[in-house]
Amino acid sequence: MTSIGGEARDAFCEALLDDDAEQLYDRAPCGYLSTAPDGTILKVNQTFLTLTGYDRGQLVARMRFVQLLSAGGRIYHETHYAPMLSMHGEAHEIALDLVCANGSRLPVLVNSVLERDAHGAPLIVRTAVFDARLRRKYERELLRAKQRAEQSEAHARALAHTLQQTLIPPTPPAIPNLDVAAAYRPAGDGSEVGGDFYDIFQIGASDWVVAIGDVCGKGVNAAVVTALVRHTLRAATVQHAEPSKALRTLNDVLRQHQTDRFCTVALLRLRQADGEWIGTVSCAGHPLPLFRQSDGTLRAVGQPGALLGIVDEAPLRDAQIKLLPGDTLLLYTDGITEARNGKEFYGEERLAVAATQSYGSAEALASAVVSEALEFQAGRPRDDIAVVAIRVPLR
Repeated sequence: MTSIGGEARDAFCEALLDDDAEQLYDRAPCGYLSTAPDGTILKVNQTFLTLTGYDRGQLVARMRFVQLLSAGGRIYHETHYAPMLSMHGEAHEIALDLVCANGSRLPVLVNSVLERDAHGAPLIVRTAVFDARLRRKYERELLRAKQRAEQSEAHARALAHTLQQTLIPPTPPAIPNLDVAAAYRPAGDGSEVGGDFYDIFQIGASDWVVAIGDVCGKGVNAAVVTALVRHTLRAATVQHAEPSKALRTLNDVLRQHQTDRFCTVALLRLRQADGEWIGTVSCAGHPLPLFRQSDGTLRAVGQPGALLGIVDEAPLRDAQIKLLPGDTLLLYTDGITEARNGKEFYGEERLAVAATQSYGSAEALASAVVSEALEFQAGRPRDDIAVVAIRVPLR
């Protein structure tokens, strides 16, 4: 067996390595380009030719790299890519579109390095080109998903607005010999359906019902329960004269409904007899209404009761009051008292001060209470707010 001499063996190994290196360059999993500082293509590998469909003779010493780019890519090349390469000597993950030999566009990611000579003058630009078709497809899917999500959010906002319009009466009804006003403010920017509600409706001649409450949670699911609560109360108050019995009916309905949501309600029945208004109130886990008499005396009316939808037998009681000319009754949700400024709550004391002020109308009282609570929390409430003010006009 003939042995190869040392020099011949070294030459053979060097040639073999050069061939391997050339094969690795030419068949690399990405395209390779070498260009002059002005972008003229000096060398290109087979992978790039396969990706773009060009022949080597069409590119080398005949075209500049920028000529292979789409119109938008050429603009980006001149305004971003080339300046970045000149200033920093490198550019990474530049997204461009190459115009292939058949006129189609190929999305690519480009990494480039600028080599300089010993004097710092630009010498050659070496560029790696990665096929980004799958990446671009993924990005487009993400964009479509984002657009669908935005459309869905816009639809949800429209639905929230529609639900709020149906769940909250636009203006209280006109009640003879009684001044009634209400105010409602959703939490945050008002785009999400809240759980607070109020309702004012007539049962018979000089016989009215006022309901205010708070359903646990927000969103469409809370709105469904809110609608159930309102409609149940309207039916139950026709069947039961006592507010506590109507609330027990509502509790039974919530317990049977397939929901884990609970609610608080203050239910007031107002009847006029012999020129006087008699009110009967029952509270189920809800803040007690504030009663301001014409002489300025302020007190809470009613007795605390259990939340609705939690237990089968909710302890509830009725309390009766007589409203005389100049008297005012204020019903509200905890979005007022639990309004926060940092760690400080608006609280019952501030509400009591506001409620004792002498206002000329129920509308003025409701607006003042809501405005003060909003101002306390810089105009962006963390919870929904609902207020109903009832005033017996002076004769």
